Amino acid sequence: MENKLQKQMTSRHIMMLALGGAIGAGLFKGSGEAIGIAGPSVILAFLLGGLVLFIVMNGLGRLVLSRDNAHGLSGIIKPFLGERTADFIDWLYWSLWMVNIIAEAVAAASFMQLWFPNVPSWVFVLALAFLTTLINLYSVRLFAETEYWLAFIKIAVIIILIIFSAYLVGHEIFKIGFLDTFARMNSHGGFAPHGLKGLVNSLLVVIYSYGGSELIAITVSEAEDPKTAIPKAIKGVMGRIIAFYIVPMTLLLIIYRWDALAATTASPFVMVFQKMHIPFATDIVNFVIVLALFSSINSGVYASSRTLYFRVRENTGFTSKLAVLNKHQVPQRAVLFCTGTLYLGVVLSYFLGNQLFNYLVGSLSYSVLLTWLLISVAAFVLALRKGKNSERFFSGLVILVLGLIFIGILMNNPIGVTIFTAGLYLVIFFSYRKKQTDPLTEQA
Repeated sequence: MENKLQKQMTSRHIMMLALGGAIGAGLFKGSGEAIGIAGPSVILAFLLGGLVLFIVMNGLGRLVLSRDNAHGLSGIIKPFLGERTADFIDWLYWSLWMVNIIAEAVAAASFMQLWFPNVPSWVFVLALAFLTTLINLYSVRLFAETEYWLAFIKIAVIIILIIFSAYLVGHEIFKIGFLDTFARMNSHGGFAPHGLKGLVNSLLVVIYSYGGSELIAITVSEAEDPKTAIPKAIKGVMGRIIAFYIVPMTLLLIIYRWDALAATTASPFVMVFQKMHIPFATDIVNFVIVLALFSSINSGVYASSRTLYFRVRENTGFTSKLAVLNKHQVPQRAVLFCTGTLYLGVVLSYFLGNQLFNYLVGSLSYSVLLTWLLISVAAFVLALRKGKNSERFFSGLVILVLGLIFIGILMNNPIGVTIFTAGLYLVIFFSYRKKQTDPLTEQA
């Protein structure tokens, strides 16, 4: 048996993986929170976040094309930022997904309890962990197909929402006129009721919502033709990601007053489905939210297990045992170790309650932003070496914007979350040990 990861992901898998990573529960459930923070100006926040994501992802595509046999984020950025930074981004990205899968598994369980209120949440988390483990252990092809169809369902629901919302907007225009219909967006405080501060604060939710797109860099070792598939996926997915956020958000803000969308405890999607008299609207959207959360957990196990595999496969001692491939060329022990954190999360949440998860979720915005920042800095160094002024300008611009957003997070996150996250980063940074060999330049 050949002891290496198998190249079984096609362009369609990678494109849907990128879409699925960026279109999650943040859109279906979290859009109401973002609207509450910024009002109608949240449209500008999602547009700005989309432009930042576009530049980051294009930089990532250039980095992929610049390297042969690179594995994971560390293998892509190492030639530009050095071995220590490469080690840091891998463990940063691994910890990001470890935190995320725990938080989203508990969130998924809470939504499932709406249907089965008498079933303890740990039962649902256990079921999600078991199902995710099976999918990720069997083969990368099964994982890719699962994510493809989960993303397909999410996108189908968004398209249906857009069609319904466009119909409702057209109906209002016919009923009360064009200007009065669009004036609703500026009612109750204007377009930016909370001013510039509200728009900046909403960027924290926006960046977190878009986080996950960079996951496609992890597929380099298992894509059939990464030099073609990944840049193609990046180019094909960007317009769709922005459209699937900005168009629905704009239509929602035309149909409803922003404060009504912010005040609802349900998803804003439910309000549109109910207005169209769709039976079981709440249950349908609730089901899609659970699928979105499961998709994120599934992707998180994939990303974290591959990152862990690349980090430990050349180690000696106990950690090297996590880099064993099964008969399907899947790093089974790395997968089991990462899904094991779901069970740990259940135990910790039982004893510590929601406070633990408030700290963990609060630190995610830092981790997504720092991951994007390191990718952008590596792309900037690449642009400097190639001497392309346009690439230098856009990479430098996005570094500046991400730096400003980072300052916004520092000013608005609770100090306890900041200290917790800083401590985590210090542990990662100082745990680095230089290797004698460079496993990241070898064939997986």
